[in-house]
Amino acid sequence: MTSNSARGAAAFDAVVLAGGRAARLGGADKPGVRVGGRALLDRVLAACADAGTTVVVAAPRPTSRPVVWARERPAGGGPLAALDAGLRRTGADLVVVLSADLPFLRQETVRRLVGAVGTADGALLTDPDGRDQPLVAAYRRAALRRELDRLAAGGEGPAEGGSESAAERRGLAGLPLRLLTGALELVRVPEASAAFDCDTWDDIAAARARIREHGHVLDEWISAVKDELGIDLDVDTGTLLDLARDAAHGVARPAAPLTTFLVGYAAGRVGTAGGGPQAVAEAARKAAVLAARWEQETAAAGAPSTAAAPDGGAPSAAVPSGEAPSTEGEPARPAPGSAAAPEDSSPSAPETP
Repeated sequence: MTSNSARGAAAFDAVVLAGGRAARLGGADKPGVRVGGRALLDRVLAACADAGTTVVVAAPRPTSRPVVWARERPAGGGPLAALDAGLRRTGADLVVVLSADLPFLRQETVRRLVGAVGTADGALLTDPDGRDQPLVAAYRRAALRRELDRLAAGGEGPAEGGSESAAERRGLAGLPLRLLTGALELVRVPEASAAFDCDTWDDIAAARARIREHGHVLDEWISAVKDELGIDLDVDTGTLLDLARDAAHGVARPAAPLTTFLVGYAAGRVGTAGGGPQAVAEAARKAAVLAARWEQETAAAGAPSTAAAPDGGAPSAAVPSGEAPSTEGEPARPAPGSAAAPEDSSPSAPETP
C-alpha cells in the first residue's frame, strides 16, 4: 500500500505500466532512465502519490515509494495484458492508468483527471495535436473490467493453463489499447506538458534540456532533493527564498543557507503531530522577524551591513576618501596613492611601545 488519497479528493488507485521493450531506445531500461536526476518511473510515482494503492506492472526494482508489483502473462504481452494484471490488484472505484515515461506529469494533473471523470467511464489527456493519451488517464474500474473481459472473450490467443483470469486465458496479448478506449465514454482533458512522453533518445534529451530552463530548474531541483532524501513535504519555497534574502541582506551572506537549514531542522523537531508545512512557515516567520530586528539594530548603531563583504565576513569600518584606517586613538594617515600621500611616500614604521 502507498499513501492515502489526498484529503477532500476522490479516492483512487493507480496502475503504472513499466514493462515495455523500449525498442526505440535500443532496448534500454526506460523506466530507469534519469531526467532531472530522477528515474522516469520515480517521477511518475511522485505524480500519483495520492493513490491508495499503486501497482507497477514490471519486474520489481528499487523505487522512491513503496508499490505493489504485478506481471502480465505472458511477459511482454502488451498494454492490455499489463493493464489487466495491474487492475486485478486494485480495489478503488477509480483507477489512474499511467505509462512510466512521463517526465512532466504532476500531482495536480492526476487530480484534475480524477475530478474530470464525473459520470463518464473515464477522463484522458490529449496532446497538443488533439490525440488521445490513454495511458495518462483516470478510468472507472468497473468499465475497464467490463471491456477487458469483453475483449478477452473475443480474442484469438491460445489458452494458458494456470492463468489467474479468463482475460489471461483467452488472449489480451498483443491487442491495441484503442480497442478498449474506443468502447468507453471518455472526457478529454488537454494538457500539452503532462502528455509529453519519452519514446526516443531525442525525447530524453529534450526533457533534460527543458528541466534546466530558468523557469523550471528550481522546482525540479527541489523535487529531486525531496525524492533523494525521502521527504514528502510541500512547503512554500517563496517564503524560504525570502527568508534567505533577508538573512543575507540583514546579517551576512553565509547566514542565508544556514538560516534556512535551521528553519528546516526546527520544523522537523516539532514532530508529526504539529509539523508539516505549517511548522516550516512558522519557523520561517520567526527567523524573518529576527533578521529584521538584527538589521534594525545594526542600522541604529551606525555600523555598515555585513552583507556588503564579498566573502561574507564583516567589512572594515568606512573611512573618508583619501585616508587609511587608523588604530584607536591615532589620527588617520593619508592612504598611499591618494592626493594627500604621493606614490613614493611610505608610512613611518610603527612605534614600539
